Amino acid sequence: MQDEVLVLGGGVAGCAASIALARKGRSVTLIEREPTPRHKVCGEFLSGEALEDLHALGIDVTSLGAVPIDYVRLAAARRAAEAPLPFRAASLTRKALDTALIAEAVTAGIRVERGRSVQSLSRATANLWQATLDDGTTYQAPSVFLATGKHDLRGHGRPKDPHQWVAFKMYYRLSAAQTADLGDASELMLYSGGYGGIQPVEDGIANFCLVVKRWYFARAGLRWEGLLAKMQQDCPHLAMRLDGAEPLLDKPIVVTHIPYGFIRRTTEDGLYCIGDQAAVIPSFTGDGISIALHTARRAAAAYLAAEPAQVFQPKLRSAMRLQMRFAGAADHGLNNALARAVLPFCLRVWPGAMRVTAMLTRVSQPVAVAPQAFAN
Repeated sequence: MQDEVLVLGGGVAGCAASIALARKGRSVTLIEREPTPRHKVCGEFLSGEALEDLHALGIDVTSLGAVPIDYVRLAAARRAAEAPLPFRAASLTRKALDTALIAEAVTAGIRVERGRSVQSLSRATANLWQATLDDGTTYQAPSVFLATGKHDLRGHGRPKDPHQWVAFKMYYRLSAAQTADLGDASELMLYSGGYGGIQPVEDGIANFCLVVKRWYFARAGLRWEGLLAKMQQDCPHLAMRLDGAEPLLDKPIVVTHIPYGFIRRTTEDGLYCIGDQAAVIPSFTGDGISIALHTARRAAAAYLAAEPAQVFQPKLRSAMRLQMRFAGAADHGLNNALARAVLPFCLRVWPGAMRVTAMLTRVSQPVAVAPQAFAN
């Protein structure tokens, strides 16, 4: 089967690129390995840029139950500091967001193949890519958008993660008192082996997403219960927040070996890499979904303008390099013991530092008509 474009991966980036291309009359096949949208390891933070891009795609996050996020709160040990966000923001589960994006892709006329796993991507001819699926079916197209997220496709992988990060995700129903205390804030909690974030999402529940280095997980006995106990010991603010909380998943969702700081340098003819396959920003920034949407929009625009992938990819890298460098430097700071000790105090003295950091770790966004929902 042959189309103009194959999109591998039906997450945020893959759906966004597919919709943009289909609306311009291109024939697109979207291949997604999961049969239905599911919960994923993701902080589920929607920045102002992400809200604008979703609005342009026809996604009404308010109707999906998205929760406004107005503050960011930093906690280390027993200290915490809070500052208002310098942009409007919201929080929505990936399951709800991906469901809406897939539905919009179908409406746009995209052929969506779900529950199909791509085993390989190779050249059929000099001008034609071929994707081979797990059942032996092949799809061909002159151009491919690689949007497989955190999962690499054989032969097109990213560099190994030298720090061996492990990411976990759990949903909780907090106690009434802790729900009220959390309010409309996204909390970032620091401990010696990484950091975690907790924030409200739809239906009155809270998302707790965290990353730790493998050595920290090993010291906790390589068990979720031990890890949770160790994090609460290192950051009593987390223990307070989870006091009386009810876990809503049988076990946490886990992803390993996340190459934070990666930005793809080059690509092959006709292969546009987007989302986490283009760049992986440290999780604390909350800009992962925004980057997925941003790279998808730029790649679709490049394709429609007949800009070759080999030209697009280095241009994207150049545009994101400063943001990624600053995020990487801040990430190293969060993992420094002295910084963890003094950051909350410094932020109480100068709350504007949180605002500056938030702005410097955003993707650049062209002037657009912003949706009214969640506007400050």
